[in-house]
Amino acid sequence: MRQSNRMILLILATILLISGLVTANVFLVAVVKVHARSGTDLTDYVSASNVHRTVQQARRGYILDRNGTIIAQDNVTYNIIAILDKNRQSRKGEIAYVDDPLATARALAPILGMEESTLYGYLTKNAKQVELGSKGRNLPRETKEAIEALDLNGIEFVQTTKRSYPLGTFASYLIGFAQADDDGEVSGRMGIEQYMNAALSGEDGYKRYQADKNGNILPGMKMEEKSAVNGNDVILTLDQGIQEALETAFMQTQAEFNPEKVWGSVMEVETGKILAWGQSPSFDPNTMNIDDYVNYVSQMPYEPGSTMKVFTYAAAIDSGAYDGSVLVDSSRFCYAATNRKPYRVSQGDSRKIGCIGNASGKSWGMIPYDLGLVYSSNVVTASIITNLIEPSVYEEYLDRFGFFKLVDTDGIAESTGVKNFTWPADKLALTYGQGSTVTMLQMIQAYSAIFNDGTMVKPYVIDQVRSSYDDQNVLYQGQTQVVGTPISVETSKQVQQLMYDTANREDGTARFYQIPETTIIAKTGTTQLAAVGGGGYSTGKTIVSLMAAMPAEDPKVLVYYAFQADYDKNAHVKSDAIKSVLRKVAMTYNFAGQQDVSEPSAPSAEIVPIHESTMPSLINHTLTYAQNKLADSECDVIVLGGGEEIIDQFPQAGEMVVTRQKVFLLTDTYQITMPDMNGWTRKEVSGFWKASGLPVKIEGYGKVVSQNIPPGTLVNKQTAIEVVLQE
Repeated sequence: MRQSNRMILLILATILLISGLVTANVFLVAVVKVHARSGTDLTDYVSASNVHRTVQQARRGYILDRNGTIIAQDNVTYNIIAILDKNRQSRKGEIAYVDDPLATARALAPILGMEESTLYGYLTKNAKQVELGSKGRNLPRETKEAIEALDLNGIEFVQTTKRSYPLGTFASYLIGFAQADDDGEVSGRMGIEQYMNAALSGEDGYKRYQADKNGNILPGMKMEEKSAVNGNDVILTLDQGIQEALETAFMQTQAEFNPEKVWGSVMEVETGKILAWGQSPSFDPNTMNIDDYVNYVSQMPYEPGSTMKVFTYAAAIDSGAYDGSVLVDSSRFCYAATNRKPYRVSQGDSRKIGCIGNASGKSWGMIPYDLGLVYSSNVVTASIITNLIEPSVYEEYLDRFGFFKLVDTDGIAESTGVKNFTWPADKLALTYGQGSTVTMLQMIQAYSAIFNDGTMVKPYVIDQVRSSYDDQNVLYQGQTQVVGTPISVETSKQVQQLMYDTANREDGTARFYQIPETTIIAKTGTTQLAAVGGGGYSTGKTIVSLMAAMPAEDPKVLVYYAFQADYDKNAHVKSDAIKSVLRKVAMTYNFAGQQDVSEPSAPSAEIVPIHESTMPSLINHTLTYAQNKLADSECDVIVLGGGEEIIDQFPQAGEMVVTRQKVFLLTDTYQITMPDMNGWTRKEVSGFWKASGLPVKIEGYGKVVSQNIPPGTLVNKQTAIEVVLQE
């Protein structure tokens, strides 16, 4: 019993002692202003609020390409803080401020790459603490550890985060950038970083605790803590290899043409997945060397030029009004109008209100409508809405294809372009892509219908949003979205065939873009720029473009590339930059080896270099004179007749001719012998017809495989000449 009483007394005494100590500490803190455990005098430290709150910054989500390559990420960095307040003591009595500014400046200068005098100026300021300028911010861990090893008094670090872009200039106007504001809050300011800011941003955590005025936690004080929640990761449809090929092509185009602007995109035609998207000049989001905030692919309306002709043909074919074998006059097109509806008239007609010509003033005479696209004839496309379909029908199809409307790709900022379709000149001009403006984003959406059996899909670039903690937790999944079927499967196939001819015939305007890996289909564009201040077009500036898809037999991927530069007549001949992108796509998708050996291949070394020259006026000159004038052109001169003086020629004076093009010189009409046309193209057979005046019945497309009149036979206008062509 006596022992139990002693135990009870001992317990009571212990309780009283502990209570006394707690009461004493509270008294010391509340009244005397001394923290009993640390011995810190709190008189000068206590304020109305001695509760401190530190933020634990959430990590912003990664942006990745479709193969998991990091495009944007957060890097942990450190800012130096120099404590200058001599009254700030550590709880152990150690020095907690910069006590030797000169020695500290000397130690830090070589590490930070700063002048000692500059650092000394910071370290001797009349302030409680200072930062050390821009070179003292965003330091990597290695630099922080090197400074910590010096064990300098009063030098501390604040952990921070910097957004980093490991690939540098890489789809920069699409990716955008994120930056911290004055309060240190990081948010997207442009591009995907801005559009997907809510998904990428996490939720900061915090620690709340009681401390002295310098932030030293008082031992034994309660701490409240909430963990940070990191942002989600965004996976794009971009392909690093294809995007880098596009960026490299931009640099090559810059070096070759010195363009003001270059822009391009690559897309899967069945899914709408954007594989590459870019422009030049561009910027590196790590250094922010940005001058222009316009995204050319989606925000810059422009006149697309001849790549628009494909939709003119598609409208005519799909409406049932088209027969590609019907002949149409490709010479200069003059027009009048009734109720703003244009119709063709002769050049001397008093009703004439304007005229249209082909590029470089070319004319092929009477040609099939099919060749109008192959040769990229403005006159033939204008004839489609005067001879075959109403302008209103064409306008309806443009609406079906989604032109002059927002595409709405993942919230990306865009423009709609402007449709000018009121006056006769506007209606005719739009058939060959001038007078109205569109965006590249609209063009690739519309072309998806051409290449995808009439089904039009919306381009998209956000493939997934997924949790940064669990790759299997997909919060958003991008989907192929069909936005229309503007044309039938049959129309799509027929237009694809015309684009095949454009890229693979010897006389097709896109022949210089053939690649060895696979067969492409394509359409070129060369657009004059509207003159500054209005009133026509500039003769010195053009937009050169190419729309291509591969493989030809079943298109899977399209490539659209454009640049604005001074006029260069060989712009489509100097095709290496664009071909490098086409080849990268073909190799990435393993299209190599799918090309039929019977199909035309890429231009060989025998064809290049290509020289382009102006056809001289040779009529009434001697044959010797003509041959001398044509010597430098390296053309294949074919003399028709046995005379000594030129009475007609094809091509006509002023038209452009290229290396190895056949030039026909007529010397008389009585002694014309039948040439060997084996291997001739339709254009070459037509040239013979135009120069000689002898009609030729042409069957098929491709090259001549047979002729009914043996070579060397005398022929005249009564001779029924027939040739058969095959691809």
